[in-house]
Amino acid sequence: MTEEIIRIFYRVYNKLGYGFLEKVYENAMMIELKKAGFPAVSQYAIRVLYEGEVIGEYYADILVENKVIVEIKAQQEVW
Repeated sequence: MTEEIIRIFYRVYNKLGYGFLEKVYENAMMIELKKAGFPAVSQYAIRVLYEGEVIGEYYADILVENKVIVEIKAQQEVW
């Protein structure tokens, strides 16, 4: 599954190129994941526990099949 997710990422990147905000890539990834038949949720809230207590929430950019977290990072400039 992760190999296919990585292929989907490269498909998105090759079509869009660099320079967009993370949300643009996230939206395109969601389209491609749906086309590939992967159930995926964007901005999925995950409760963070410490010593059995909730200490905050973490939002995964994309959660695929309730198993794989995809974090999208975008750089505004190429170094």
